[in-house]
Amino acid sequence: MLIRAVEVAGHGPVDVRVGADGRISEIGPRLAGPADVHGGGGALLPGLHDHHVHLTALAAATASVPVGPREVRGRTQLAAALRAGPAGEWVRAVGYHESVAGELDRWALDAIVPDRPVRVQHRSGVMWFLNSPALRSAGLDDGEDQDGRLWRADERLRRLVPPVPLDLAGLGRRAARYGVTGFTNADPRPAPGLARTLAVLPQQVVVMGAHGTAPVKIMLDDPTLPTPAGLAVTVAGARPRPVAVHCVTRVQLLVTLIALERAGPVEGDRIEHGAVIPDDVLPWLRRLGVTVVTQPHFPVLRGPEYATDVAPDDLPHLYRCRSLAEAGIPLAAGTDAPYGPPDPWAVMRAALTRDDGEAVTAEAALRLFLGAPEHPSRTRRLAVGGPADLCLLHVPLREALGTLSADLVRAAYVAGQPITP
Repeated sequence: MLIRAVEVAGHGPVDVRVGADGRISEIGPRLAGPADVHGGGGALLPGLHDHHVHLTALAAATASVPVGPREVRGRTQLAAALRAGPAGEWVRAVGYHESVAGELDRWALDAIVPDRPVRVQHRSGVMWFLNSPALRSAGLDDGEDQDGRLWRADERLRRLVPPVPLDLAGLGRRAARYGVTGFTNADPRPAPGLARTLAVLPQQVVVMGAHGTAPVKIMLDDPTLPTPAGLAVTVAGARPRPVAVHCVTRVQLLVTLIALERAGPVEGDRIEHGAVIPDDVLPWLRRLGVTVVTQPHFPVLRGPEYATDVAPDDLPHLYRCRSLAEAGIPLAAGTDAPYGPPDPWAVMRAALTRDDGEAVTAEAALRLFLGAPEHPSRTRRLAVGGPADLCLLHVPLREALGTLSADLVRAAYVAGQPITP
């Protein structure tokens, strides 16, 4: 394949040839041969890589009822949303936050929808709320789950509730329109055969926890937080593979850093989210060389809720971006979809508009999604011999940086093959 008249790394126009092996074989002006694609002076970038996403949950979300603060407000609207489906069928709702209609449990849901099985996922992804028909259908009507509040229950619910149709092919097409050519799936306990399930996607996929060299995901929760020594044993048991440790509280981060110090960091170790990173640990993070894969858009999207949900001492340290980069800490981003929007360009725009001193430049925002899958903070560049995982824009890079919009994506390619519809 020959792509003619594109801008590469801010220079051009040049032509780019892709060999039969799916790698770039030539870059230069006026290459010989007929063009397969005329770039019209648009920028040709490495394809975007979403470094933290939950792919099956994202696919399931498209078959679910959205009930977050942006979709519904108050008990009346929540009830209308949950009752909208056919009578008697399971209702799966996602994105709930207490600001919608207060705390949920079995009895609160029964008061809204008593006549069909309903399960509602909290926006954080850690909690499911089931009403009485759902609990009876799943065989959970007795015992510790009878209040309908199920903590970290995804793996268990997969065996107990009807499966949700997963349109992974559609997900892949939508992501291709964003210019996404790769994902890192960050499920803590991937379902058996997940890698085979995700093979339908046209994008390259790294599955955490799967066999091979992918990072091993370690999920931390404050109520069950291990000691630093205990976590160090877990980290050492994952070696020689890197670990990706879920850290959304100050204490989780501190325990993780102590554990990594004891076990010894390796290249590729990651902090997932880094929701709260105090100033005094920045030198420690830099010395360990651990990459932070953050969500810079969450404070923009969830500001009102964070103002009431987050401890005042933690508010200045939420999902840091600019200050991490300035401290020399390896940095990348993931959408965390479906718990955030799946559009990386929306994440980039949010990173520009932070009003807490953490805003970054457009160039830096774009780089958050240009890192290598195995080394998220290392910016990929188009070069002869490199993979032809590409994102072609309608416009030159300088113009694209002014808007950072998915509307600018003209085509995406994986190994030189077009994946955009």
